[in-house]
Amino acid sequence: MPHVTTDSPRSAEEVNEQIRGLWLRAGGRLTAEQRAVYELLVTEWAQAMRTQVVEAA
Repeated sequence: MPHVTTDSPRSAEEVNEQIRGLWLRAGGRLTAEQRAVYELLVTEWAQAMRTQVVEAA
């Protein structure tokens, strides 16, 4: 499984781009391994979104 997080937080836009790429490469159907990566990416994206909202407040 590819490494999907970094030591420094990525922006929601960066993570979203990786999510989109995953779906494109998968052709709309995720394998079990791709699903696991997707779940990690969505969690990372949600955290990035929360961070951006807090910073904007």
